[in-house]
Amino acid sequence: MSPEFLAILLVVLIFSVIVHEVMHGLVALYFGDHTAERAGRLTLNPIPHIDPIGTIFLPAALLLPAILSGMSPQFFLAWAKPVPVNPLNFSDLRKGELFVSAAGVLANLSLALIGAIIYHLSNTAFTLPYLNVVALITVNINLLLAAFNLLPIPPLDGSKVLLSQLPYNLAREYQKIEPYGFLILIALLFIRIGDTSIIGIFLEIVVGNLSRLLIGS
Repeated sequence: MSPEFLAILLVVLIFSVIVHEVMHGLVALYFGDHTAERAGRLTLNPIPHIDPIGTIFLPAALLLPAILSGMSPQFFLAWAKPVPVNPLNFSDLRKGELFVSAAGVLANLSLALIGAIIYHLSNTAFTLPYLNVVALITVNINLLLAAFNLLPIPPLDGSKVLLSQLPYNLAREYQKIEPYGFLILIALLFIRIGDTSIIGIFLEIVVGNLSRLLIGS
């Protein structure tokens, strides 16, 4: 893996996870919650968004084997510190929880679509160095983030989207797995079937198919 590729990968990843979190805060603000705004989290400055595990430890653990082997990483993931949100401030609780939870995933899908458009234009209209590489990485990183965050495992966005739509009695039962969500995620990330983690297999299928749809190859 070349230093240029690694640098592009890290910049795109950091930007994408920050946009993901900022969109949660902006949509929460739209529904009347100023918590993220008051915490200084509605910014693209990466410093307030750094999460020790999701932004530093996990990317390093996943990247190190690729760096040592000189190969591209088979599976790469990160997340930023969650933006603080107080649903009690929402003007419409049910809609607020749904749209705020989905905002990050929709932001990543939008970035993937923009990346795909730039990729196709870079092969026809533009000749800027590395533009097609940046665009291709943007597509795949953001599809990866969207698919991962849609998993219905707490504290991921998919669990919050599901929770906001469940009937009250089912929502209470579903919330019981919340204390174990992080352990479930770690297990699914590091328990391997062959050379790939369980989550890795799922993401390879989803991201691979969506990437081919957007990129056309």
